[in-house]
Amino acid sequence: MAERGNDIRPGQVLDHNGALYLVVKTMHTQPGKGGAYIQAELKNLKTGAKYQERFRADGYVNRAIIEEVSFQYIFGDSSSLTLMNTENYEQISIPVELLGDKSVYLQENMILTLLFHKGQVISAKVPDYVVLEVVEAESVIKGQTASSSYKSAVLENGRRVSVPPFIKVGEKIVIYTPDDTYYERAKD
Repeated sequence: MAERGNDIRPGQVLDHNGALYLVVKTMHTQPGKGGAYIQAELKNLKTGAKYQERFRADGYVNRAIIEEVSFQYIFGDSSSLTLMNTENYEQISIPVELLGDKSVYLQENMILTLLFHKGQVISAKVPDYVVLEVVEAESVIKGQTASSSYKSAVLENGRRVSVPPFIKVGEKIVIYTPDDTYYERAKD
């Protein structure tokens, strides 16, 4: 679907130069001389490589038609994951590489979002927020600092994150998966 360059937004998927690209960031620029353009940071969905591209504001780009479908994680091994469509209960198997380093957040019965283009899975996403238990945490010395400080903690999946000093071993916390950071204590 052709779309004006001015209408490019982060999160859209473009069919550009024969490949699919996710728009990560955009910036509209209007130089003193010449026409306005959109400076976009694009991420190749196949290779993961990022690069900058300029699109004329009055030009046209091809936006890919993407279908988002929810799938439930059933089980997996080191190379593939078996998922079930939550609407029609159809099972599919996808390579674990589609999740990249976010595969450490997989939990039984977790709902994943798969992106399809022309019937092919092009990307998979874990939820933005995941609840995990702290299995190891550094001790905090009272009065150690006047400003807010964080300590290192290891989660049940082996991931190390920075958490506030009041978090103790055995507590469940919410992790924001896009940038692997502590979000809040989990509510029971």
